[in-house]
Amino acid sequence: MAWLGAATALLTALGTTPAGADGAWQKVGGDARSGVSGLAYEGRTGSGIDVLVVHDNKRTGQQRLSRITHGAGADAISPITWDGPEPSDLEAIEAVPGMPGEYMALASRGIVYRLKVTGSTATVLDYAPLPAIGEGDDFESFALVARNGKLAALWADRGAGAGRPATLYAAPLTFASWGQPLFGAVTRRAYRAPYPTEGGTRHISDISVTDSGRMIVSSAADAGDDGPFDSAVSDVGRVTVSAAGQVRVTLAASPTVLGTFPGYKVEAVECLPGSAEAVLGTDDENLGGFVRTVSLCEA
Repeated sequence: MAWLGAATALLTALGTTPAGADGAWQKVGGDARSGVSGLAYEGRTGSGIDVLVVHDNKRTGQQRLSRITHGAGADAISPITWDGPEPSDLEAIEAVPGMPGEYMALASRGIVYRLKVTGSTATVLDYAPLPAIGEGDDFESFALVARNGKLAALWADRGAGAGRPATLYAAPLTFASWGQPLFGAVTRRAYRAPYPTEGGTRHISDISVTDSGRMIVSSAADAGDDGPFDSAVSDVGRVTVSAAGQVRVTLAASPTVLGTFPGYKVEAVECLPGSAEAVLGTDDENLGGFVRTVSLCEA
């Protein structure tokens, strides 16, 4: 009993989200081809939350994008047809603020795709490489922020254990008249996750930004295609965009762990607009994928 009390105290100190808190995990994929590598809020259907989900598949003809309606009971899952140049290893997707039906999806090597989603089809409008890609960068995260009539993008090299922290990038974003994403001056910040701390920890596996500008990131540890997995979601600082379009990222000296999720590899976190709720998604490799909602995004 003493051991149990100590363990409970430790998990409380870490900000652990207890099993069963908010929404329970719902299974949305049964194998390595159907995990959730990234997700974007699309809207609501009745009491359900519609999200677009990217899969990190690499072979021609494999599914790249799906729609999930997450709610009570079994989630509804439907494939989205990808119309355009086929990406390899999609890891993140984000809605473009102020442009209904438009999204940006990011592949691990740094190619970002601008999409128009209509019904069950996603059409590629254009694509471009991210700027300032560093040696060995491996991207799993992408977020967009709209403030003062300006748009900014955040993305990160995921990092790898103690020897390689994540590199968080930020830049102003505009679009050329023909649709191509155009990035402004890039800033960089190094980030190490406070949890998990395993050797292969991916310090940033996804990014979301609250309505007030708080940066919420997921971090994940992966011991192999059959696990074990471990994850956390943390509040790591703030981002602002000035009226002139300048982007400022301020990392917290001590990030706050909002929840830990042993047994799952969280690769997607999305703060819902006007809500404290986040939708989390996992890519648990051979064990498939799961989604749930958790209250992590208070202003």
